[in-house]
Amino acid sequence: MIDKELLEILACPACKAGVKLEGGKIVCAGCGRRYPIRDGIPIMLVDEAEAPGAGGK
Repeated sequence: MIDKELLEILACPACKAGVKLEGGKIVCAGCGRRYPIRDGIPIMLVDEAEAPGAGGK
């Protein structure tokens, strides 16, 4: 879905921590925000992210 090399260079816009792919979303390793992927494009906007603990896993 998302290229491994792209994941390696992405960072959370809120806390600048690294991210990983988990359950079809980009998940921040630092703050836990979950960013959606739409049409194969990660939407790395804080306003679009699910807060940690919201929406289930």
